[in-house]
Amino acid sequence: MKRNVLYPLIALLVVVIGLIVAKKQGWVGGEFRHKVMVEKAERRTLTELITANGKIKPQVEVKVSSDVSGEILDLSVKEGDEVVKGQVLARIQPDIYQRNLEKMQASVRSSEANLAQSEAQFQQKKLAFERFQSLWKQQTISESEYEQVLADYNVAKASVEAAQAALINARASLNEAKDNLSKTTIYAPMDGTVSQLNVEKGERVVGTAQFEGTDMMTIANLNNMEVVVDVNENDIIRVALMDTALIEVDAYLKTKFKGVVTEIANSARSEGISADQITNFEVKVLILPASYQELMEEKGRGFYPFRPGMSATVDIQTNTKLDVLTIPIQSVTTRKDTAGMDESEKDLKVEMEKVEVVFVVEEGKIQQRKVITGIQDTQFIEIIEGIEDGDELVSAPYSAISKKLKHDDPVEVVDNLFADK
Repeated sequence: MKRNVLYPLIALLVVVIGLIVAKKQGWVGGEFRHKVMVEKAERRTLTELITANGKIKPQVEVKVSSDVSGEILDLSVKEGDEVVKGQVLARIQPDIYQRNLEKMQASVRSSEANLAQSEAQFQQKKLAFERFQSLWKQQTISESEYEQVLADYNVAKASVEAAQAALINARASLNEAKDNLSKTTIYAPMDGTVSQLNVEKGERVVGTAQFEGTDMMTIANLNNMEVVVDVNENDIIRVALMDTALIEVDAYLKTKFKGVVTEIANSARSEGISADQITNFEVKVLILPASYQELMEEKGRGFYPFRPGMSATVDIQTNTKLDVLTIPIQSVTTRKDTAGMDESEKDLKVEMEKVEVVFVVEEGKIQQRKVITGIQDTQFIEIIEGIEDGDELVSAPYSAISKKLKHDDPVEVVDNLFADK
């Protein structure tokens, strides 16, 4: 008997609690209201940003390679050393090039001797030719004798010319041998820092005059550093030379450095496969030394705050507008344009163009407004047309903005969406 009474009481209690909750939520005894947060449309200075990630590298760096082959006899620097132009960096075993030089010197001496001998013989043949020519004109000697002397003269003359050419060739080979010997000593091509060292003493390097030799080291000017970033093809048309930029380096998360765009690639670079390819353009942003001067002064002479290969994020400032009407970016969404349609047309599944809209709160109800937007930064977006200064717009929750809110929906404005939870 007790159970027969208890179960109905429990069921009645559940129903009562459900009704209380439903009434509180507006499900019964009143209309449902979305809880929303609002922000006012305000005028402010807005700077359009294009964000890109990349790596830091020296603006000027030179790879040092060998033009001759051989074993590294001496390596005078290590990675991180500062060098000046003309300083000896390394020496390659010169023995084979020294022997070749001596061989070419001997070849030149031999060619000079051959030339002297040829010239002496030529002088003899020349005198004989001149004498026989005079006799031939006087018809003292026969035609055949004259032709023999003329032939000897021409042979001697050709021998001199051949000896002269051989000497020129020998001297060229000597100069080449001297050049190759001099190339066994590697000099710094510029003032800078050894940013990368790829070889060690005792290693063998390969080099030729026609092709690039072993990449021995890299000399870089660490006083001028740049960030190389990839900018998407949709954004590249807004980037211009000398645009200013703010740079965040992962190693200095609490500091922003200033930069300027110095180079924009003309050709695109694609990444990915087939349909998923992403087309980017390489952009170089110089980090202005004045923006990190304090870091250098703090650490003292010889300290460079940036190292090649560091990761950085660049915000390129492409456009700035003063005193423009702005709202939070999340307040803007897209909806199908139903303006000018009656209810029956709206119910039909007709393809309609999507337009940008915002939701203005007036007297506790939603007013859907079509807007025209302009530039934006990371937080706010410019509104060119559609709302007035001071209008209160829904800024949260985004789920309501993007899908749920409709024109004339009643709403409850709150300061905190999670206050009751």
